[in-house]
Amino acid sequence: MASVTIQSVKKNFGDVPILHGVDIDIQDGSFTVLVGPSGCGKSTLLRMIAGLEEINGGEIRIGDKRVNDLPPKERDIAMVFQNYALYPHMTVRENMAFALSLAKMDKSAIESKVGRAAEILALAPLLDRYPRQLSGGQRQRVAMGRAIVRDPQVFLFDEPLSNLDAKLRVAMRSEIKELHQRLKTTSIYVTHDQIEAMTMGDKIVVMRDGRIEQTGSPLDLYDRPANQFVAGFIGSPSMNFLPGTLHRSGGAARVVLPDGTQLDAPHSAGGADGQAVVYGTRPEHLSLAQDGGIPARVAVMEPTGMDTFVACRHEGVELSAVFRERHDFAPGTTIHLQPDLQRAHLFDAASGQRLVA
Repeated sequence: MASVTIQSVKKNFGDVPILHGVDIDIQDGSFTVLVGPSGCGKSTLLRMIAGLEEINGGEIRIGDKRVNDLPPKERDIAMVFQNYALYPHMTVRENMAFALSLAKMDKSAIESKVGRAAEILALAPLLDRYPRQLSGGQRQRVAMGRAIVRDPQVFLFDEPLSNLDAKLRVAMRSEIKELHQRLKTTSIYVTHDQIEAMTMGDKIVVMRDGRIEQTGSPLDLYDRPANQFVAGFIGSPSMNFLPGTLHRSGGAARVVLPDGTQLDAPHSAGGADGQAVVYGTRPEHLSLAQDGGIPARVAVMEPTGMDTFVACRHEGVELSAVFRERHDFAPGTTIHLQPDLQRAHLFDAASGQRLVA
């Protein structure tokens, strides 16, 4: 196992900059998730760590070794791809053993490593099957087994679950997390799915346009987003945003929305009197009020059994609310939504940064 240090790393494709000086410290034995919208540079960064993309600036270290100019085979990493990349003419056993056979490892040692990985991943009954005889989840486990047998310092996962159906993705998330808890090998996982990021990572790195927006634990990012982008990206359904103006008088602070609706400012919010702000509140942090709060016209009701999801609008602004109780609001009904002031946020309207007292 080893730590991974990324310092001021830059990447250009021709004259187009893709990564703008990225800095990340990944601790030995941790599970770090790189997350962000498509095109933000996360897969490019992973491929640079693997040695599959050239580095145009900065430094990448695996353990104490600078790896900028090392070929992939000398970096002691193993990568699990989105498309599995299994050899169709080889059995599961042969696929898992292939890299070890190329390295001229002793046959008994290969058999031992393959057997151990197969046991960990519940693949022992499938060792003599071919990839075409396996389900998507089984193929993904074979791809992980091929990585495990190499006993690398670092595992790299490039959106490995994106080809699976929803139910299987949930099951495989648990399997990968359990695998990491068992092996404790440093792992870097790329996804655009923030649910995967929240449920799997010890640390999440949120990227946008080749830059890092915020790094922290899943709950740090959920409870204390650095800016409006992170607040909107982390959490499902995503955070509600209402533009307004901050007014401070004496010790009280209120946000006035364009239609004149007044909301108490969040308890921890900073900002100056008269400042243009965005009021942020998560759907699950809204409660029903008899009056006051945010008047919202119900558009769609979506009962899920456990929760009731309500899509509504306030003066043209889309809002979402999630209630644990069951409700049956008729479309067009006006309801009043009260934000939890302990969990709401204020963001500067110009920069998007969270305003903290």
